[in-house]
Parts: sequence; C-alpha cells; structure tokens
Amino acid sequence: MTGAASSGPAPLLLTGFEPFGGETVNPSWQVAQALHGTQLHGVPVVALQLPCVFGQALAVLQGALQRLRPQAVLALGQAGGRCDLSLERVAINVDDARIADNAGAQPVDEPVVPGGLAAYFATLPIKAMVAALREAGFPASVSQTAGTFVCNHVFYGLMHALHGQPGVRRARGGFMHLPLLPEQAARHPGQPSLPLATLVAGTQLALATALAVQVDVRIGGGAVS
Repeated sequence: MTGAASSGPAPLLLTGFEPFGGETVNPSWQVAQALHGTQLHGVPVVALQLPCVFGQALAVLQGALQRLRPQAVLALGQAGGRCDLSLERVAINVDDARIADNAGAQPVDEPVVPGGLAAYFATLPIKAMVAALREAGFPASVSQTAGTFVCNHVFYGLMHALHGQPGVRRARGGFMHLPLLPEQAARHPGQPSLPLATLVAGTQLALATALAVQVDVRIGGGAVS
C-alpha cells in the first residue's frame, strides 16, 4: 500500500503487521490501513504492511524508506496481554523468539544487526504522545520493552536505518504496541482489548502529536520493575 514519493511534503510512514500466531487479524495492520491516505498537519499518512517474518520484514521496510523518504515513521505491533497504547522507549539488538515467525523461523539469541549497537532509543516524542493520549481519554503508557520477537526486530532495524541510512537519517522513528481487538480477546478469555475505532483514533492522535512536538516533554514515565 505504498507508492513513490511525491513532490509534496515528505510523508509519515505507518507500518503494521500481517496476522501471526494463529490469529486471522492483526490490529496493527487494521489501524494502519484505516489511516492510509489521511493527512495530519498537511502531511500524508502512508501505510505499509510488514510480513511477520525475521529478515523479510526489514527488507520490506528498507525498500519503503528508500522510496518514500518519510519525515517520520511509526511502526505498530500487536501485544496480547497489554491493556493500552504502549509507546516503546528502546529497541535491543537481539532476536529471541518464543514462537516461530510466519516462515517457521525461531532464532535464539541472535543479533538483529551483527556488530550493531546494543540498543537504540525511539526518537519520536513518546512522552508527549502518551500525555496527549491520556488527556484525550485514551489509555496509554511508556513501555520499557518491545519484546524480542519480530516487533523488536523491526523497531531495532528501523532505528538502525534512521541513524545511518543515506536519505533517511533525519527522519524520526518509534514503535507503538496495541492491545488485541475484541474479536481476538473473545477467543482468549481474560485478555484485555480495545475496539478498532478507539485504536484508530488513538493512533491518529499519537501521530499528530509526533508531528507537532519537536522536543519531548520531561515527565515521569519509568517503571519500578
């Protein structure tokens, strides 16, 4: 769902994943698809679906970064068990899969990028985004871990590219995990969920805040454990 860069303002790239782990839908792609083609502060939103496959996901992402030269990138992912919109603080250079990806791969203790830095921090204003979401009535928090599955793989690969890839080094990037959709939670009793309309509206506000805020706010967002 991506195309060549236009002569207008550099777009905002919003990525989501295909379903995985036996699910038939993935809220991250449902949300990205819903926001594709919209504009925020005059900036077009372009959606990109990523395969839930180690390596392949980064190849698709890299191609889109080169084609679109976005000014900002927000990658979305599904996180069963979470109850809010979780803005990730840090991506770590490790793949350690508890389950196999959609191609059957299950790497253990392997680097995302051999020889790469141990970790990268998000460069989007994640605390301002959380504050805006909460003020508007959306449950949101800063998360200290993006896991070690394909979500973290993409988050790390994205930030690695934005730090060193020619043409996209000035773009800001980050990752946000979303809860399950109600129809998914119905098959997993006890799991929290949020309706698609809520996830779409919350993500739209998070994106608008990311574009509007250049310097993040200094408020508490840490965790005791």
